[in-house]
Amino acid sequence: MRFSRALLIVPLLLGSALSADSPKRSAPHRTRPNIVLITLDTTRADRMGFLGSARKLTPNLDALAAHSLVFSRAYAHVPLTTASHTTILTGTYPQFNHVNDFGVPLSPRLPYLPDILHQHGYNTAAFVGSLVLDPLEGTAPGFDRGFDVYNAGFRLRPRGADRYKTVERRGEEVVRRALEWFNKRPAGPFFLWVHLYDAHDPYDPPAPYKARYASQPYDGEIAYLDSVVGKLLDNLRVQSLYNSTMIAIMADHGEALGEHGENTHGVYLYDETIHVPLLIKLAQQGASQKRVDTRVGLVDVAPTVLTQVGIAVPHEMQGEPLQTLASKTAGPGAATEDRPAYAETDYPHRAFGWSSLRALRSGKYLYIRAPQAELYNQDNDPQAKNNLASTSKAVAGTIAAQLDAFRARTSQSIIDLAKPSPDEVAKLQALGYVASTSSEKESNDKDLGIDPKSRIEVSNFLHDAMLDVEDGRYQEAVPLLERVLKDQPEMPIAEMQLGIAQSRLNHFEQAIEPLQKAVKLVPDAGMGHYELGLALFETGDWKAAAPQFAAAVTRAPRWTDAHFSLAAVYARIDRVPDAMKELDTALELDPDHYRANLLRGRILSLQQNPTEAVPNLKKAVKVQPNSVEAHAFLAQAYAQLGRQDEAMREQNEADRLRKSNP
Repeated sequence: MRFSRALLIVPLLLGSALSADSPKRSAPHRTRPNIVLITLDTTRADRMGFLGSARKLTPNLDALAAHSLVFSRAYAHVPLTTASHTTILTGTYPQFNHVNDFGVPLSPRLPYLPDILHQHGYNTAAFVGSLVLDPLEGTAPGFDRGFDVYNAGFRLRPRGADRYKTVERRGEEVVRRALEWFNKRPAGPFFLWVHLYDAHDPYDPPAPYKARYASQPYDGEIAYLDSVVGKLLDNLRVQSLYNSTMIAIMADHGEALGEHGENTHGVYLYDETIHVPLLIKLAQQGASQKRVDTRVGLVDVAPTVLTQVGIAVPHEMQGEPLQTLASKTAGPGAATEDRPAYAETDYPHRAFGWSSLRALRSGKYLYIRAPQAELYNQDNDPQAKNNLASTSKAVAGTIAAQLDAFRARTSQSIIDLAKPSPDEVAKLQALGYVASTSSEKESNDKDLGIDPKSRIEVSNFLHDAMLDVEDGRYQEAVPLLERVLKDQPEMPIAEMQLGIAQSRLNHFEQAIEPLQKAVKLVPDAGMGHYELGLALFETGDWKAAAPQFAAAVTRAPRWTDAHFSLAAVYARIDRVPDAMKELDTALELDPDHYRANLLRGRILSLQQNPTEAVPNLKKAVKVQPNSVEAHAFLAQAYAQLGRQDEAMREQNEADRLRKSNP
């Protein structure tokens, strides 16, 4: 896969090929085909009809596969959305690009397919289905490089808000937006990336799939996804662009669905989450399907696209174009080349403090490096039930050495890792992920710790509890989190989530202890300090709350709510000048922050400075017109200025709102 293209840890990466300064965009090439890239989040290969499924979930994908290159043994290299999409779009492995966690910036030194195409005259647009790929929200920084349009715009989900209007969008809405751009696009070749998130949990397909697949909602999501893809393909046909367009469809990773004990994905490297569907319809391709049974990887996608459109593949890309492989191995009697497939996950280590995992599929074997090593003969044990590592030590040792050599020659270390900010942590937790809050760097896979196989239930319980917290089911979350902490005491994220759940239940006294533990275990976690500050504030211990909010501000200086909360507690403990400084900072960061405007205006009014108070209070009324307090405080400020008619108007509105919402 990476062999001849792979780079060692060399300063060549600092050369012009990886410069952050992009070359000028070249003129469009008249004969270059259009490109549509569709990524299906969390989609298992065994649900695809074109890969042998009898569930009849994918008629549109099956029809496309009938005249495409179909790769029956395609593998992801990491079972996480942002990291896997990095591999797809850069043609590099996780150990090379280092985007192995959420919030890690995509380095401008990496080759990036959209940017390369843009420089060669392509109109480029992306339409993504989830906050997890939003470059402006900090979960996928750098992903918008090279795009004329990157349609994301997600936000945290307030209590009671619609999930599909905040942290994710249904596929139909993603495709609607894509087609709106598509039908108004500029002249010239185009690269369109559409990301569909629906198969990710929680599984909640829309009608009629919700009723039709009531007992198997994941399958309902797959059937819905297929229908959405069909709409996009139909539009290409209507515009007579289908034949002249290269269409590449793949999953970023699969879903465990309870197999091997894992409910979702991210921890294990078995086929349920690593074997993915991949089909590529080449431009002007005939109607016959070519099935390729040789192993390939998602790292091969970007080089394959560039080769199809006649653009040189950057030597930093570690994948290989698949067109040549298809011509060699497709057809009756064709030989199947053994191409080892590498995969890794640092998620167990960075999220839970367990061992990272590395895997290599080589020959007929799957080898997984773990504290308890694993070896499976995939010819006669495709479900990986019979671990041969202890009985076939020579084979296990040989493949382990191959894995080490492969990883050594495909790694580099000049791109620094990053950790998500407290705001980014909250966004990832809203999707059920555990974001690393420590300053710890990438794990050394020679230093194996706790085997994830011995703790997988902890991951499942924690995942479910975090979704419960995000959905407002705090009562249901508490026993799950207590179970997690019983199995793995003093896990920072579990302690913090338990404290948050207790706080949201107004059990502030019970929230303080787990939040104190979270802060002690991870002092750099700004979110922990912030939540502890909130709990202390609500119990009336304002002096103890102040240093917690101050710690949150120090760790996240652009976190508006932290500045406001620190201002609020300073105002309570007679540190009004300090409160005003924090409010000014909050309003610099977010001029429309309701509570900051309200508090600043109220303080100024109480200081007999209504002239300066009125603009803040008017802004508070504008942002939240149904706020009784905002209208009442503004009425008082107007009265101080002698503007009685305006004061009466605002007071009447406050009284009306109070009566309508007793």
